[in-house]
Amino acid sequence: MTSEVIHQALVYLLRHMPPHMHIVMTTRQQPKLPLARLRVKGELIELRGSDLRFTSAESSEFLDRVMRLKLSEEHVALLEERTEGWVAGLQLAALSMQGSSDPNHFMETFSGRNPFVLDYLMEEILQGLTEQVQNFLLKTCMLDRLCGSLCDAIFDIGEPKEHESFDFTGQDMLEWLEQANLFIVPLDNERRWYRYHHLFADLLRKRVHQNSNYVGTAETDLSVTEIHKRASIWYEKHQMELEAFNHAVAAADTHRASDLLEGKGMPLLFRGGAVPALQWLSSLSSAEMDSIPSLWVMHAAALLVSGHMVDVEPKLQSAEQALQNMELEHTDSDLIGHIASIRATLAVSRHDADTIITESLRALQYLHPHNLPIRAATAWTLGYAYQLQGKRVEAELSYEESLANSTKIGHHTITMMATLGLGNIQEFNNQLHLAAESYQQVVLMAGKPPLPIACEAHLGLARVHYEWNNLDVAMLHAQQSVQLAHQFVQTDRVVASELWLARVTLAKADLHKAAIMLDRINETAQRLNFTKAIPDITAAYVLVLLRQGDLKKAMRLSWDRNHALSQARVMLRQGATIEALGIMESCLRLAITKGFKDEQLKATILLAAIHEEYGNITKAIELLTEAMMMAEPAGFIRVFVDEGVVVHSLLKRMTARGESRLYLLQLLAAFEGEDNRIEMISEETDVYPSVSELRIDPLSVRELEVLHLIAQGRSNREISEILHIALPTVKGHNRIIFDKMQVKRRTEAVAKAREWKLL
Repeated sequence: MTSEVIHQALVYLLRHMPPHMHIVMTTRQQPKLPLARLRVKGELIELRGSDLRFTSAESSEFLDRVMRLKLSEEHVALLEERTEGWVAGLQLAALSMQGSSDPNHFMETFSGRNPFVLDYLMEEILQGLTEQVQNFLLKTCMLDRLCGSLCDAIFDIGEPKEHESFDFTGQDMLEWLEQANLFIVPLDNERRWYRYHHLFADLLRKRVHQNSNYVGTAETDLSVTEIHKRASIWYEKHQMELEAFNHAVAAADTHRASDLLEGKGMPLLFRGGAVPALQWLSSLSSAEMDSIPSLWVMHAAALLVSGHMVDVEPKLQSAEQALQNMELEHTDSDLIGHIASIRATLAVSRHDADTIITESLRALQYLHPHNLPIRAATAWTLGYAYQLQGKRVEAELSYEESLANSTKIGHHTITMMATLGLGNIQEFNNQLHLAAESYQQVVLMAGKPPLPIACEAHLGLARVHYEWNNLDVAMLHAQQSVQLAHQFVQTDRVVASELWLARVTLAKADLHKAAIMLDRINETAQRLNFTKAIPDITAAYVLVLLRQGDLKKAMRLSWDRNHALSQARVMLRQGATIEALGIMESCLRLAITKGFKDEQLKATILLAAIHEEYGNITKAIELLTEAMMMAEPAGFIRVFVDEGVVVHSLLKRMTARGESRLYLLQLLAAFEGEDNRIEMISEETDVYPSVSELRIDPLSVRELEVLHLIAQGRSNREISEILHIALPTVKGHNRIIFDKMQVKRRTEAVAKAREWKLL
């Protein structure tokens, strides 16, 4: 309907028609009628393309009942996605499938290039359009999304041309296409960005390739390569570098793509471009890479960011080989610094402090002063090396420098890594609340789905919540950390994450499961020589062995691995308090000298327990009070609970002396919750494998304590007083112990316990 007279007549009719009258109109194009006024007055009912599209349920019913195709839900969803609910498209696909000998292959290849779809779109759509409109469609179909300004750039509209003139702008044409319902989809409410229907875009691109990748008349030929190049220039001008890079790659413009990848002050792979960068770089030949050595370095950096550590060094060696064949220039010097920085980061995965420092200092020597992205990364690697060496003040300063520079230039990845480093230092300084805030910031920055680096943030949160005795929350973070850590190749991140998963499992009183986990973790760490994880694995393993009562194995392990705190814990259980005192006093002095506040707290608590066993109650309470003063601001709980019954006894003594502050009551409540959890596990567990089949005894912590007192000849009442539990509870523990050990008398339980080396 193009007659202006008819338009005017309809407008007059709409304004003066009686209330009982209705007008029904069908049209493919937007009619020139006062629809906005009618819409506001509620006098317009519209059924547009979005209303006529089939939903997934309607698509399924149509294909099943009408077209009589028995398709899986997956295939129905795929067709619905490809056709975008377009009913004719669904029918054309179904007709094609009815004649297909391989429906699965058809589903994988169905597109706008399907013969039925091609014929329909050609006959019904394209052939009825003017040459100008067809020319516009064919020159813009290579774009995943379109806006008026971008289309103008493709056509060079606004620039003086010798042969070509335009009586339209890109925005005019896009709006006309939308009004004509020509398979164009608006992407925002402002009608600024659009895209073509997937099947329609497929058809247009096929037409372009049939014309040997040229679009237009003889005078206005434009190659697909030139279209992509113009699009790349436009996107770069409008600061959409990732899109600019993708079009440069499509244009096979290696130099332009390389420049965009390096970025202006910030490499693109640090701004969400790692995956497309890897795909492109992997497609290039060695000759192409050698001609631009920075491509080798970018490839190494992209692999590093993506967690593919084992493939990084060969790329760096190729870069160095390519550089040897070129004259050393200023940019090449910067490239040497970048190579050293990447090697320093690789050494971080091995926790090799000496190599990290050597390569970091080399990087700083060669890097350009204005290369802040790589300098920020190098400051972080130095901070990590200092952290490994126990130079926590220097580490904190380096992390702060790295964070300041990365924040200034928007280096997202290094900002996260520096924040993680500061979180570690805050943990070491017993600042758990600050550490939790740092780790939570990284979780938010890592996005959804999260980047692999988020495994470190979740691991930190698991440790913090563990110390706060929020075991369920700690378990969730540990599980998330394990899942993300598996995205890294050949690093110890999985071991570190699984270790804390085992620690939480142990704290939740599932000794059997925790032991199995630790067996696997220990074996992996030993096999892959993950030495940094060994001390923490040792500490956890010894805790399990002590709860089992296997003092011989605990002693052997703690001495073999020279773990002082574990040695002192074993001696405490053996009654060798003099030796334990010597070890822990030395540990405490060392922690104070180095300023290691976390180690000082642990040593003070354990030393208090040793003094209590030694009989020096006054000194024990003094030390425990000191530890509580250190721990209370951060809300530590587990560091006390994990030391067991002796610390619990000391806390009760403090209460008996009139102490009643809130933190003391919180610690006592945590111990009582521990007892309840252990008893609950005992009551719920009916079937146990034989002890000889387990690495750890299935007896709970409390049951082992009762068993040891039975072996000492203590009566039930004495056990009740020593452990500060009710007499009926002691008798209940006796029954459970006898059932598990399949004995009837105390003497039989003690004999079997000695046989099983529980005593």
